[in-house]
Amino acid sequence: MPEPLGPDSLTWKYFGDWRGLLIGLWAGSMQNMHPGLGAGVEQHSRFFAERWERLFRSLYPIGGVVYDGPRAHETALRVRGYHDRIKGVDAQGRRYHALDPETYYWAHSTFFMSVILIAEHFMGGVTEAQKRQLFDEHVQWYRLYDMSLRPVPGSWAEFQVYWRHMCADVLEDNKATRDVLDLGELAKPPFMPWLPDFAWNRARVLVARGFGWLTVGMYEPVIRERLGYGWTARDARWHRLAGRAINLVCKLVPHDRRYHPRARAGWRRERGMPGAPVETPARNLPPLAERGKPHHYSPQV
Repeated sequence: MPEPLGPDSLTWKYFGDWRGLLIGLWAGSMQNMHPGLGAGVEQHSRFFAERWERLFRSLYPIGGVVYDGPRAHETALRVRGYHDRIKGVDAQGRRYHALDPETYYWAHSTFFMSVILIAEHFMGGVTEAQKRQLFDEHVQWYRLYDMSLRPVPGSWAEFQVYWRHMCADVLEDNKATRDVLDLGELAKPPFMPWLPDFAWNRARVLVARGFGWLTVGMYEPVIRERLGYGWTARDARWHRLAGRAINLVCKLVPHDRRYHPRARAGWRRERGMPGAPVETPARNLPPLAERGKPHHYSPQV
């Protein structure tokens, strides 16, 4: 059985931190720029009908592959199973399947790069030696899915070549990507029912601009160019300052409170505190008609 990651890993330190939400738009758009993955989202996903709910419930099983310890392999196989039926033919006549090894690994590679970017931009920085360690850990993490390792680069140096190739030669500007980046009609978060609609309508503009700007700052230059975004030296300077400020504020938050509940449960388990992995609260569940379908994470809560 594949060996799960543990609290001695750097991935545990970075992946489940709430600052990861700041990179959600980057991860979603980079994933969707992959032709097969973007086609699957466009033809099969209900993500855009329930953005917040889908985002927050997905954090539980995806985070569980890292933080569930003895249950991590089981969690990973469950996550892989949600993708069994996502297949078809895209608008250009290309066949796709979510479990195609290259497609599935691309999604995982964006989670790995998310860890790097979270550490670099919002958690004080990461060294080259730590990047090599994180690369090795992401391979160990990926083994839990029981997927082919054929597309996985052999080292951090080889991964960088892979990443540049994907960004320059494979990723596309497509509808699924543009839909992810369009926050103009973003619904009020379900965890803020107390916020008046008129207040959210005003706040939404700031949220859209802020997240969009943070995201563009983390794109590779070739991706910015492909999507038509500009970026100046002044933008880069302010982006660095924003990241430092976020890091300073988060240092004031107690350790466990900086982590998503699934990650927090992992830390608590490793300290000898009993309890099963926590599941998403009911407010994040799919619509009633979708619950129980094999392509949805929909726990009984």
